[in-house]
Order: sequence, then C-alpha cells, then structure tokens
Amino acid sequence: GKYEEAASILARLSDEYPEDEDFPLLAAEYYERGKKLDLAISYLDKALNRHGSDPEILMRKVQLYLELNDVEHAAGVVTQMLGSEPKNGRYYKVLGEIYDNNNMQDKAAAVFSKAAALIPDDPSVQLGMAEHYLKTGDTASYKTFVRKAIVNKEFDTELQLKLLQAYLQNMTSDSQAQTEGMPIIRELADQHSNDADVLVFYGDFLLGDNKRDSAEASYKKSLAINSSRYNVWVKLLQFYSDKKYADSLIKYSDKTIRLFPNQALANYFNGVGHFNKKEYPAAIRAINRAIDLQPVDKTDLLAIMYSTLGDIYNLTHQYELSDNAFDKSLGYDANDATVLNNYSYYLSERGKKLDQAEKMSLRSLQIRPGEATFLDTYGWILYKRANYEDARDYVMQAIKKNGGNADGTLYNHLGNIFYKLNDKTKALENWKVAKEKGCDDPNLDKKISEGKLYE
Repeated sequence: GKYEEAASILARLSDEYPEDEDFPLLAAEYYERGKKLDLAISYLDKALNRHGSDPEILMRKVQLYLELNDVEHAAGVVTQMLGSEPKNGRYYKVLGEIYDNNNMQDKAAAVFSKAAALIPDDPSVQLGMAEHYLKTGDTASYKTFVRKAIVNKEFDTELQLKLLQAYLQNMTSDSQAQTEGMPIIRELADQHSNDADVLVFYGDFLLGDNKRDSAEASYKKSLAINSSRYNVWVKLLQFYSDKKYADSLIKYSDKTIRLFPNQALANYFNGVGHFNKKEYPAAIRAINRAIDLQPVDKTDLLAIMYSTLGDIYNLTHQYELSDNAFDKSLGYDANDATVLNNYSYYLSERGKKLDQAEKMSLRSLQIRPGEATFLDTYGWILYKRANYEDARDYVMQAIKKNGGNADGTLYNHLGNIFYKLNDKTKALENWKVAKEKGCDDPNLDKKISEGKLYE
C-alpha cells in the first residue's frame, strides 16, 4: 500500500530507461493510487511522448483532470482527440458529457449540434444526445434520440438490450413501457431474428401484451437456437403453468429434465403438470424429487413445493402426509396466508385439530384482512365448532366481498349454517343458489329435495 514509494521507484526507472514505454505508465498508475494526480498526469504525458497519441492514455488523462475538477483541461484533451479523429462519435459523447455533468449545458448543446451535423447516424452521438436531453428535461427529444440509438445496428445486441431496459425504466407505468417499448423491441427482433436473447426479450413483451401464441413461438424459437439456457426453459414452463396447458407443461418439463436432470424447479413444474391433470401419483413423485434436489437455502421455493404436496396428499386422502407437508411448508414460511388458509380449511373439512385450524385461519386474516376465501374458511371453522351465529356473519361477509362472483360453495356453507340456526327457509334458499352456481356437494340435491341437512 505504499503507492508513493512504488511510484517514485518506477519514475526513476522511467528516467533511467527513456525508451521504455511501460515504466511511465506504471509510475502514473501508482501516483494515481497514492492520490498524487498532478504527478500521475505528468507521467502520462511522458508515456504519450513515447507511445504517440494513444487514445487509451488520453482518456486516462481526461479522467484524472476530472478528478481534479479541472474541467477546462479535461475538455481540452478530448478536443485534442477530436482534432485527430473529427468523426469519432465516442469523443463527442465524452466531451458533451463533461460539459453536461458540470452544468455547462450550452457548451454541451454546441458539441452535440456539431456532431449531429457531421455524423448524424453515429450511435454514440445519438446516445449522447439522448442523455443530454434527459438531463435538460426535454423528454420528447430524449425519446427520439434514445430510440435511434437502441436500434442502431452499429451497437452490439447486448448493448442494445441494455439501452432498451434503461429506457423502459424511465417510463411512468408498465402500460407506458409496454406501449412505447413494443415497436422498438419488434424492430430489434427483426434485426436479430436468430439471436436467442432478443427473442426471449421479445417473448416477454408479447406475453405482457397478451399475445400468448406469438410469445410462445418466440420462446420456442429462442430455445431452438440455444437450448442450453435453463432460465428460458423456466420461462416457458411458467408460461404453461395454468391448468389448461397441463399437457404442454408435462411435455416441456420432461424436455427440460432431460437437459437439466438435477434442476429442482423443472421437476416441480413436471409435478404441477401431472397435478393439473389429476395424475396424482406422478405428481407426488415429481414434487418429492424436486424437494430432494432443491438447495436447503432456497426456503421460499421449498415452502411452495411442500404446500403443493400438501394439497395433493389431501386430495388423495393421505391426511397424515398432507399435514406433515403443510407443517414443513409453514416451517419455511410461517406467514404464507394462502398456506395457512388452505391447511386450516382442510382440517376443518375433516373436523380435526380445530383449535389449530382456527388459529391459522385467524392468522391468515390478520395477514390479508377482508380476503373473501379466508373469511369463508374462518366461518366454516366456527361452524364446525358449533359457533353458528359468528359462522353466519363471516360467511355472509365472504359472499358480500365476492359480490356476484361468489361461488356455490359459499352459499352451500351458508345454507348449512342457517339450517343449524333453525332457519330452514333461508337454508333452502341458499342451497338452491349453491346448485345454480355449480356447487359440487354430493348431498346438495338431497338437501334441497328433502329440506334436511346431510353432511
């Protein structure tokens, strides 16, 4: 860490060997580390005398002058560089930035005006002008020039995408980003029709615009070009996670597993696909395999995996395994309101551990107050505990929250509660509504025809 001493040794070597090109550069580097910036600049000058006009060394001088707040000399060096290369757009951008960053907007504007007249299609100039207009608050001009820079073919694809992402971050809303970004990403997709990264980005945009078929095609085309991108396979699997795409989810998760057999998430999605098709043994195998593969530090994913396993075990009447899975899920995330609700509802349906069920259900409502499904669950637990009046109030709140979208199960629950409250007229009314709304209670027809409660 004795940079000054190191620099003085290298400076002496530089003087002793005047033809050597490296010693003055090393001396400058150590003087810079030792915060002797004037000396660092002087040795960069020695290096330039030996190297000739080297752009990299000149840019180092510019940075040192800026660290010294010597804007005039920094700008002078860049102006010198432009004298040698008057059509180098990068130098105009650097010079304009120096002025902009030091509240000399008029000088920056003059630099960019000259550059735009001389090399209007240069991507660095376009980007520099965009940044200049952003700093000066001219939003319309900023958008004009940043769009030109993003689609400028002289920039490589990676930089184009980075510029697009930065541009979109300046949007005031997701809808504005979607509207203004779509034509730009579409043009990039046309430019780079065989670039896997651009196709994924385009797919994300299409999906955000509800163009599912086009998004699907873009993801698949990206994978056809580069199948080694696991994160893109995951995007495709997420795309198919809805129940109606169960066959596709199984098909593409199988492909992903063949390519990446040790990836937990691919196995989990495979399990979800089988779950959605009601192929429960296959779903259980896949999700257990996912849990075995999942790193123990990824607790959020483990919580999700165990809760899904709990749902499947409950559906297949493996109640002890279901309870164990939910306990493990809550062990990883004790405040997952959905898991608390589902677990407590399953317990209430079986009439088991009602004290625990009530506590979990109440906790879910504390986390997400007023959630209609949670209100119904809590009401149903109170019903199971013979607290019929409070049960009625909670289930009625759930129906009110849902409005016309309240499903038949809620009305079936309310009918049962009214029956227990000896109001058979309202019980029958609610059972009939439950039937109209498609409630799948196997006893519902019998309850309606006989006017009696069957559980």
